[in-house]
Amino acid sequence: MAMKILLTGGTGLIGRALCRRWAGDGHHLMVWSRRPKDVPALCSGARGIARLDDIGDFDSPDAVVNLAGAPIADRPWSNARRRLLWDSRIGLTRELTGWLASLPVPPQVLLSGSAAGWYGDRGEQPFDETAQAQAPSDFGSRLCQAWEDEARRAETPGTRLVLLRTASVLSAEGGMLARLRVPFRLGLGGRLGSGEQWLPWIHVDDATGLIDFLLKREDCRGPYNICAPQPVRNAEFTRALSDALHRPARLPVPAWALRIGLGEMSGLLLGSQRLLARRAQEAGYRFRFPDLDAALRDLLTRR
Repeated sequence: MAMKILLTGGTGLIGRALCRRWAGDGHHLMVWSRRPKDVPALCSGARGIARLDDIGDFDSPDAVVNLAGAPIADRPWSNARRRLLWDSRIGLTRELTGWLASLPVPPQVLLSGSAAGWYGDRGEQPFDETAQAQAPSDFGSRLCQAWEDEARRAETPGTRLVLLRTASVLSAEGGMLARLRVPFRLGLGGRLGSGEQWLPWIHVDDATGLIDFLLKREDCRGPYNICAPQPVRNAEFTRALSDALHRPARLPVPAWALRIGLGEMSGLLLGSQRLLARRAQEAGYRFRFPDLDAALRDLLTRR
């Protein structure tokens, strides 16, 4: 059955892919954006809105998908950048949940973005959604934990809440893979730090497939790790990408250089998370790309 879906962050990497999927399924899409005039072209014909008040009672959404947030790894975390990252997640989510509370008929479900960074650096130990939050030791984990705390305000008996703890999304259209493709094609790639740190990842088709699955499954609520079932070490990822591109990867970047160049943001690259997708698998989601080599082959041959 067609649904009215409101997205924040709809012009981002995952948001655009979700819009393609859901427009094809016949859903009515609205995207809350700072540039509403750009939304139809970027988001498969979705309606762009500049303010939540632009949504009339008739268009009150059946579902809300909250993915908004300035890109976290685009530039070092200066004080100004931290404020932007915080406001674009926590501030926007606070405004969204306040608006949802004012609706005469609340949405059936809120899927709210978070990230694997919620867990912090976990070293060698494998873990799933039952892992407890650590006292946040870095800005990334503080950000994710505060983001989820704001989203939890929207959970009511009438509104199911799903928290999306998303790993690095691999896509041909942007994100980590797009940034790495050029240096690796030039033979300038290499492991980061020791290369022993665990790297959770997911193919974009599985990220959108799993989010769509969670949208429809009324028995799914709470946190879900949006990650492939097989995490890899950074050195394994480096090997897989260099093999897929048929290029050597002989220029490792030492940890000290990353810490000097990126400051606290280097934790995104040097931290270790052996993240498992236990709840998705138990719910019956079937991954299209559980294997990294197959995922890279698919993405690197897309045009």
